[in-house]
Amino acid sequence: MLGPWMLVGLCLIVFAECGLLVGFFLPGDSLLFTAGLFVAAGHISTPLWLVCALLTVCAFIGNVVGYYIGRKAGPALFSKPESKIFKKEYVDKTQEFFDKYGPRAIVLARFVPIVRTFITAMAGVGRMDPKKYFTYSAIGGVAWAAGLTVLGYYLGQISFIKENLEITLLAIVFLSVVPIIFEVIKARREKKALLQSEADDITQVMQKIED
Repeated sequence: MLGPWMLVGLCLIVFAECGLLVGFFLPGDSLLFTAGLFVAAGHISTPLWLVCALLTVCAFIGNVVGYYIGRKAGPALFSKPESKIFKKEYVDKTQEFFDKYGPRAIVLARFVPIVRTFITAMAGVGRMDPKKYFTYSAIGGVAWAAGLTVLGYYLGQISFIKENLEITLLAIVFLSVVPIIFEVIKARREKKALLQSEADDITQVMQKIED
């Protein structure tokens, strides 16, 4: 038994990823899924309904904290282009997501790594109506935290997964890392293309000057 401390750790991680801007790198999706697997395997003795309830509450409280961080400190944090943590591309990606889906983005963003962390602060920066924000946050919290945990629990009932729990966990970790790898590759390609474009522009200007 991993006991209650495992659940406490999961709750803290979910809260940090949803509410604290520095938690954007945490693997919330895979951890929620793993929580369901551990409940099914008996490694977490807490009832499934209580695990889901606690994780959902932590996800919601995290969003509330993130919202007010955005209202109070967001503009100052996101206005620093040289920041190593709050990179401009993270903010731009989140803003595009927000612009595309509107208030629904609060729910949909739960399932998008990095975006689910920054969108809470962005809602605060934009001073989104608190009542509307908290309503969508609650819906998203249930769908994400409870939904993925329940999914992990029922998949954990499958004999193959139950008998190969270690392999399953490694597969989950791998799948959770793949999107991050793609994002890094995409960002590097975009940066390289931008630098090449700037170099071409400089070359053209120099040629015009020489002519």
